[in-house]
Amino acid sequence: MSGTVIDALAYWARTVPEQPAIDFAGDVVTYRELDTWADGVAHDLAARGVTTGDRVSYLGVNSLEWCVAALGAMKVGAISAPFNQRMLAGELTALVDDCEPTVVYCDTALRSRLDEVHAARGTFAIAEFGEDVRPLRRGAHPRYRTPVTEQSEPTAIVFTSGTTGKPKGVVFTHATIAGEMHEWSLMEPIEPNGLRPLLVLPLFTAAGIIWGISRTVLQGGTLLLQPGFDPEAALRVMIDSRATTLTGPPILFEQLSRVPGFEDADLSHLTTAHVGGARVPSALVGTWLARGVQLRQIYGQTEIGGSATAMPRAEAAEHPDKCGFGGIFTKIRVVDVDGNDCAPGDVGEILLRGPGMMPGYWRNEEANRATLIDGWLHTGDLGKLDENGYLTFVDRLKDMIISGGLNISPAEIEQVINRMPGIEEVAVISVPDEKFGETPAAIVKKVVGLTEADVVEYCDRNLADYKVPRYVVFVDGGLPRMASGKIAKRELRDTYSDVPQTHPKVR
Repeated sequence: MSGTVIDALAYWARTVPEQPAIDFAGDVVTYRELDTWADGVAHDLAARGVTTGDRVSYLGVNSLEWCVAALGAMKVGAISAPFNQRMLAGELTALVDDCEPTVVYCDTALRSRLDEVHAARGTFAIAEFGEDVRPLRRGAHPRYRTPVTEQSEPTAIVFTSGTTGKPKGVVFTHATIAGEMHEWSLMEPIEPNGLRPLLVLPLFTAAGIIWGISRTVLQGGTLLLQPGFDPEAALRVMIDSRATTLTGPPILFEQLSRVPGFEDADLSHLTTAHVGGARVPSALVGTWLARGVQLRQIYGQTEIGGSATAMPRAEAAEHPDKCGFGGIFTKIRVVDVDGNDCAPGDVGEILLRGPGMMPGYWRNEEANRATLIDGWLHTGDLGKLDENGYLTFVDRLKDMIISGGLNISPAEIEQVINRMPGIEEVAVISVPDEKFGETPAAIVKKVVGLTEADVVEYCDRNLADYKVPRYVVFVDGGLPRMASGKIAKRELRDTYSDVPQTHPKVR
């Protein structure tokens, strides 16, 4: 499949101009309005010196202006590289160093944080969503002549945390986005212009800029965008606006099911409900099935386009733990340590390949060599295939923590805590959390005079809030180590798996 998101935007603006493109909490923009508004942003970006291949970044909560700024950048031929708005200045500086944006858009409330980054790295211009994008909404803008680009050219970079603690930028090309969405449109057919995804996850993620903005525009649907996740508001929009698609971690579906009125809600229009990021409790499957909605386990990574496989509808209820057998064009292997395919039922590393597979990480050849081998994406995840080729996710080879659907790198937290005076050893592990699925716990070699509150306070000053450990456990003596000298994290996970029952939360 060829073409770009901007090709689709122009087509739908011409053929279904009054079709709602984005409904942001009741503020509706049609395809005609969206196309013209993005033209205005594109002209403004060009006047700022942005050209094909330059990076444009975004720092802000979900908004119409965020979406339009991204589409305007696409019209110029720039590469969108969004930032997590919860990151602190030090974390943002590392991303700026990596992708070197020409312009960074931000919310007014976050301007001071971005000013701090700019003071250290004055290589980019700052624009505000409210001051620079919103006023362009009602103007009559000439059509921006988007340059012709090769399908293999990058159009987006989505940053994902790595086990080294350094975020890696997953590159999306025009071809990978179009190919991924073409495959899913074949497997999850919808009526023309009938896609109505409800998006409550952040726009800076692949779920937002790729599966929210890009997918909706490619298919001429209507994106039901929310400022954030408010369960009561989300359920109301889901019902009143007749959403067709909802994707997210189990916590999202759990909290929606607890909203008063859920038990009587008409959800017959919700044809696709995909759950990823953690295993789906069987009780939750039953709760939604009672409303006529089949929750279906998916598996994927940002590096494969976001989603690689989903359990077929007809079999999902019988096998809620399985993730399906791949896509029409997406293939799955499970291999042993020598790279040989595992026998059915044997656990090994999950390998993927398909139309959504990244060409590589942004400016990170070392990670590319370790991840992309002989045309296959090595996920670093453990799984097993049954005799029929259905995948079951088992565990992560990597130590990544997925809390409420957000990736958290233990190594990054460890690096921060290790900078504290007196700290000799620390290991961060994942422990169960009722609300978020899992959460970080810091296991620290005891230091005289240091308290749990001291560790949390230091992390609060150096990490985004969702990364700060909810548990801090001091231990006498050194942490257990393997023969190689590395800290034995598997042993720590086994020893401290009951931390939520034995230790109080420190935040």
